[in-house]
Amino acid sequence: MSGTSAAPASEPLRRFLQVARGAGLRVSAAEGIDAARAVQMIGYADRDILKDSLGLILAKTPEEKAAYEEAFELYFKRDDLGAQDEAESDEQKRPWQQQQGQQGGEGMGGSGGQSLGQLLEQDDRAALATAMEQAARESGIENIRFFTQKNLYARRILDRMGLRQVERDMEALRQSGTPEGLGRAQFLEGRVDQLRDSVRDFVERNLILFAKGETEKFREELLKSARLSNLERRDLDRMRVLVRQMAKKLAARYAKTRRRRLRGQLDIRRTMRRNMGWGGIPFITVWKQKRIEKPRVMVLCDVSGSVAPMSQFLLMFLYALNEALSDIRSFAFAGSLIEVSEILEKEPVEQAITKIMETIGFGSSNFGNSFADFEDGWMQHVTPKTTIIILGDARGNRTDPRTEIVSRMSQRSKRIIWLNPEYKSAWGTGDSDMYRYAPFCNLVTVCNTLRHLERAITDILEDAV
Repeated sequence: MSGTSAAPASEPLRRFLQVARGAGLRVSAAEGIDAARAVQMIGYADRDILKDSLGLILAKTPEEKAAYEEAFELYFKRDDLGAQDEAESDEQKRPWQQQQGQQGGEGMGGSGGQSLGQLLEQDDRAALATAMEQAARESGIENIRFFTQKNLYARRILDRMGLRQVERDMEALRQSGTPEGLGRAQFLEGRVDQLRDSVRDFVERNLILFAKGETEKFREELLKSARLSNLERRDLDRMRVLVRQMAKKLAARYAKTRRRRLRGQLDIRRTMRRNMGWGGIPFITVWKQKRIEKPRVMVLCDVSGSVAPMSQFLLMFLYALNEALSDIRSFAFAGSLIEVSEILEKEPVEQAITKIMETIGFGSSNFGNSFADFEDGWMQHVTPKTTIIILGDARGNRTDPRTEIVSRMSQRSKRIIWLNPEYKSAWGTGDSDMYRYAPFCNLVTVCNTLRHLERAITDILEDAV
């Protein structure tokens, strides 16, 4: 194989790879080089061969193949710049068009190359499409990100194509008052309208192409930071996807039992044993290591009406993290408390959560009674390695808060983390007992967004490292 490297990717390919990444394809640098080599060999003339070749290099999963198909068709589609008129014979051409053809295309815009006015009068669709694409590159179309920028980029492209000069020439033709001038101006006006429509369509297509990745990221960041109680129903499916993505990311980071090397501390006993074959000469050193255990978690979720959305996402998040967390036991409560671990283990998490909510959810909360149920049935399972997470607004409808039970839970466990979906300004107001429970908790924090939830779970995992 030749040792020469492939030529750099052409501009169209570079932009397409940018589009492909924005559409969700994971295109590595090596794959970009392979794509450049493929384009160098086959060119752009045969779109079917180009599509198949790049598809084999760039798209790896069924989802990526579907995204690639859509991105390719959208990116390599070329405008026809309006519907094609019926073919005109030489006799049907307007006099100025016949004269232009005889004079070799000389007209508006001066000599030294065809102006936009000439291309419009000659209806040269291929040349107009090429000019539009060139003007788009010069205007930085790949930087478009928002729907509100459509008109801005459309005007930039038209200006770079020379529309201002065409508009001035059209006005001059109208001012001439001659039938030929008025007819010519009217003809150009129709062609300009077609051009504007084509440019707007071109800009919108590029908005979809280049802004898709950024728009998706912006939407995800918005959903992660939005209060869960404010989400619309149409956002819930997307939120579930985000929960799984976030949990997968954390699980990949913390899933395996890790060991931290205590640098500088030689394990003399194991080093001597390892080197017995060399008469005890320490050719192979063994360093002391600290075993890092997975955190053990018990989750108590308030599923009363006021905090039910947050509880559902917490349960979904924790069970997506089951590779990173061991011995997860989950409990749901409103007026009383039940364990829901078995339901969540045996059924798909979305269906399990629906079943839990139908069983015990949406009622009036009674924290004191629920804590008493937990002490009677499960307190013996709490150990000094157990982290207890309580999700709730601490509003017990003026019932006995039973803070002494939370005190005993604190003494037996490693720590208690209380996630409250209410803003801190509401704690202690009305029937809120948050400040009564707070002294027995290691951490009490506001948690009403996915971002808050991710941070809280990350802190639990970090503490185990």
